Amino acid sequence: MAATALALEPKPMEWTHSETIGLSNVRCAKCDGTGLRPGLHRDGKSPCNCVLRNIFRACLKRFYFCAVNEPYRSKVVLMPCQGHDVNCTWSRTSEDYMADFYLVAKRILAEDEFKVFRFHFLLAADWKLCCRRLNIDRGTFFHTVYRVEQKLGRIYREIRPYSLFPTDEYFGGTIRKAKLLASVALDEHEIEKAILRPPVGRV
Repeated sequence: MAATALALEPKPMEWTHSETIGLSNVRCAKCDGTGLRPGLHRDGKSPCNCVLRNIFRACLKRFYFCAVNEPYRSKVVLMPCQGHDVNCTWSRTSEDYMADFYLVAKRILAEDEFKVFRFHFLLAADWKLCCRRLNIDRGTFFHTVYRVEQKLGRIYREIRPYSLFPTDEYFGGTIRKAKLLASVALDEHEIEKAILRPPVGRV
């Protein structure tokens, strides 16, 4: 799950009510708690900003958890994978997650956005210290914070092949075999060769 292998231009995914309604804000005036933004110029399948911000905050919470649990950060675990020859590999999931979380943000965000991300979210500086250090006003700071949360919330969910959200799938090593088999085109002759048929003796 190295960050260099992640595609930073996510493929369009279909957002549904079953995924967004649990992440939405019930008091949101834009989506009315459904998580999807309806509108005259929208198809009704675009996630609301409140959903994207909650996705980012969930990923950030997991990042903090990995950073605090330093004794277990370098723990090596056996994870399932989609390899051709092997179906599991040794990895440091906590370190991989922290690296993906940071490097994806560094590549996606603009320079001013990444500065706010680094000072406010990673170094836990409040808005007064950030405004003084970055020489910006309070309104610009909070608008940048919301923009960072929305951009990273979407990319953390839609990034492939390993999305950072849901975090339990990232750390649980979920394998979507249906998609893997659908992407491999085998003719009948290759399938017959791949099937193991042990010899059976006659009684």
